[in-house]
Amino acid sequence: MKINIQDVNFNAEQSLIEFTKERLSKVEHFFDRVIDVDVFLKLENTSSKENKIAEIKVHVPKESIVVSKQCKSFEEAIDTGCKAVERSLLKLKEKRSRKHA
Repeated sequence: MKINIQDVNFNAEQSLIEFTKERLSKVEHFFDRVIDVDVFLKLENTSSKENKIAEIKVHVPKESIVVSKQCKSFEEAIDTGCKAVERSLLKLKEKRSRKHA
């Protein structure tokens, strides 16, 4: 599984990139046919403390799952985004297994 990370409007520190890759590597446990993952880390220019956005796009055969989370920290946004992706992958896996049963 390939993980592409893009930082928009800021330069991500190496520790954030490592955290993102480590957290996303667990996604494969929920669905074994993940092709690749695109992550966009965006810093929104607002006065709000919740200005960190993590957009996660998971590509699987014939479909893509897109989740966007906005939080106070990138780590929190990535973590909550990954949880949402994992739930979506489980639903997709269930749906596909029912089709083939």
